[in-house]
Amino acid sequence: MTERNESKAAGTAAPGVTGESEVAEICRDLIRIDTSNYGDGSGPGERKAAEYVAEQLAEFGLEPQIIESAKGRASTVVRIEGEDRSRPGLLIHGHTDVVPANADDWTHHPFSGEIADGCVWGRGAVDMKDMDAMTLAVVRDRLRTGRKPPRDLVLAFVADEEAGGTYGARYLVDKHPELFEGVTEAIGEVGGFSFTVNDQVRLYLVETAEKGMHWMRLTVEGRAGHGSMENDDNAITELCEAVARLGRHRFPLRITKTVRAFLDELSDALGVELDPENMDETLRVLGGIAKMIGTTLRNTAQPTMLGAGYKVNVIPGQATAHVDGRFLPGYEEEFLAELDSVLGPRVKRESLHYDKALETSFDGALVDAMQSALRAEDPIARAVPYCLSGGTDAKSFQDLGIRCFGFAPLQLPPDLDFAGMFHGVDERVPVEGLKFGVRVLDRFLDAC
Repeated sequence: MTERNESKAAGTAAPGVTGESEVAEICRDLIRIDTSNYGDGSGPGERKAAEYVAEQLAEFGLEPQIIESAKGRASTVVRIEGEDRSRPGLLIHGHTDVVPANADDWTHHPFSGEIADGCVWGRGAVDMKDMDAMTLAVVRDRLRTGRKPPRDLVLAFVADEEAGGTYGARYLVDKHPELFEGVTEAIGEVGGFSFTVNDQVRLYLVETAEKGMHWMRLTVEGRAGHGSMENDDNAITELCEAVARLGRHRFPLRITKTVRAFLDELSDALGVELDPENMDETLRVLGGIAKMIGTTLRNTAQPTMLGAGYKVNVIPGQATAHVDGRFLPGYEEEFLAELDSVLGPRVKRESLHYDKALETSFDGALVDAMQSALRAEDPIARAVPYCLSGGTDAKSFQDLGIRCFGFAPLQLPPDLDFAGMFHGVDERVPVEGLKFGVRVLDRFLDAC
């Protein structure tokens, strides 16, 4: 526990403390708790982060639950009563685990929570301890000042999102659905961040769709033998040829409803007609977020791991590869059929982790609340829908009938490579962006 939190644990908040004033420190605290998720159970787990979150909430009278799905794999959930309990509840969810980081590659240590150049640096700064911190800061401030949300609010800070959510959101949905009783809508990560078009328009991308995932293992069986002998049934050769075909394959362009809506909004903001058949030109104007948008235009399948053999003079009888497959909403069957066609009949495909694609419409009172909250803090703001190329815990919460959006508001400098921060080196979030997010979320909660 930091010195700041030790003083607060006594039950008295420092004079003048607000959500804006403490959000950066909360973000730093969370980053300093190493929650690296290696995907094989070997990491430190999320228990310390779950306890930290619980402490921050309990200080103001809440009774959060810490739920462990396995040793060290802990999530924190709490419900805050709203003014009108007859209304459906709202879920705000965030994950506390992060992908690993190699400190030697970073300008500032990835688990130091350093503040430099106006930013909080560290693993999780944008994925997604920034949103965890903003949520805690806003809720703490509302509790501190006695302001109830208009309706019940459920907060879920969950484990294991970076490995598919088995020990986090999926566990909560399957084993503790009662925690989310009456909840119909949710906001979570990778949405609400800004893209400055010009001096008159700043777009804020709200996630309304995300690609589905197929993580898979590919296997080829061949004829084992001595490395000095010719072998026309070499499993490594056959697999490598298939993997190379897949790695170079470009799936066809598919413009989904959400992507079409985003392109229409962008076209209007730019004052130019965007041709979906000439997306290279469109992506050029998007700068750093082109990486995010570009991969939502088609299905993808990226080879990520290879394995074969145990001795240099032995031709193995089997070779394997792993592939990260992502498919657009409505295109799963097409994706799998094309994948098998590219790989060929010799390759056996085995599913390791599957999750569906999601898509919802960009309308309703919750969207109106997002738009009004953004405009109140940024007069040139325009909220627009977009499709996320990856996946989030929304895939699990949607199984409870919850309509999910990505809305973690940040106003970003135009030259910051935000998309490149996710799982990248030198991940960082502007302190002013965090404060902006606190103000927007506070207004959003008033209007939701």
